[in-house]
Amino acid sequence: MATTTMTMAKALNEGLRRAMERDKKVLLMGEDIGKLGGVFRITDGLQKDFGEDRVIDSPLAESAIVGTAVGLAIRGYRTVCEMQFDGFVYPAFDQIVSQVAKLHKRSDGAYTMGLVIRLPFQGGIGAIEHHSESPEAYFAHTAGLRVVSCSTPNDAYWMIQQAIEHDDPIIFCEPKSRYWEKGEVDLEGPSHELFESARRREGTDVTVIGYGASMKTIMRAADTAASEGVSLEVIDARSLSPLDLEPMIASIEKTGRFVTVQEAPHTASIGSELVAELTQRCFYSLRAPGIRVSGYHVPYPPTRLEEDYRPSVDRILDGVDRVMGFES
Repeated sequence: MATTTMTMAKALNEGLRRAMERDKKVLLMGEDIGKLGGVFRITDGLQKDFGEDRVIDSPLAESAIVGTAVGLAIRGYRTVCEMQFDGFVYPAFDQIVSQVAKLHKRSDGAYTMGLVIRLPFQGGIGAIEHHSESPEAYFAHTAGLRVVSCSTPNDAYWMIQQAIEHDDPIIFCEPKSRYWEKGEVDLEGPSHELFESARRREGTDVTVIGYGASMKTIMRAADTAASEGVSLEVIDARSLSPLDLEPMIASIEKTGRFVTVQEAPHTASIGSELVAELTQRCFYSLRAPGIRVSGYHVPYPPTRLEEDYRPSVDRILDGVDRVMGFES
């Protein structure tokens, strides 16, 4: 097995490179993605190697970026649009929900929409207002869009390639606080399909489900719980729309309890959807109601309050204690 170690940022860069080498109709478009390589350097060196016609520095206009990509998709190109930060996606919201999500159906299948919108999301980098958000539920709610999130360098490397090859439009959520963390990447093939969830840790007492940056915190919580005699099974959702529920159901049927974790507020969220679906499907296996651990229902706070807002090990373990103690 050919493996190497790289950061998530480098894994995304290499995944984009492989996709561009395979298909000359793969284009990249975004603000400062060319010579600068993007604010997080995800596209570093790609304009030099593939040229300005394929790695396009755009104006500061997210709506124009996505609108141009729609036209290119109609002509058979596969454009990867970078939104510099999650909070900058909103100027493109009309294009995404009115055009990107609908054109395949509106054209009765005449047009595919092979378009990927890369969205650095969630917090953890001490950024200013509009630079840390979790808008994934907006897009998961929108019929016609698919939404995925990587949490490891290996997933980043393969999922970006799988997303580019897919004929449906994909919102590709990247946990920006994990860009610089290293992990092993298997260069021979992906371990999962694009829309599959993944079991990251086996356990017997409580199933904990998360995605993106929260996965590292969940794994730390699982280590702490194990030292206290509680066994957590950890599921990485990976795909937020569609949700791959079967591995979660199998886990909950074993443990009888579950907790969901996310940085977004809990109201009308991915966690809410998971609790609703899994409660309905696992009702007779449950020993306690599902618990959501999330960000609070307030605008994302200033830097000095960020770590009080994001789910922590203590808050996850509190959720675990609540479902463990329900019967008593």
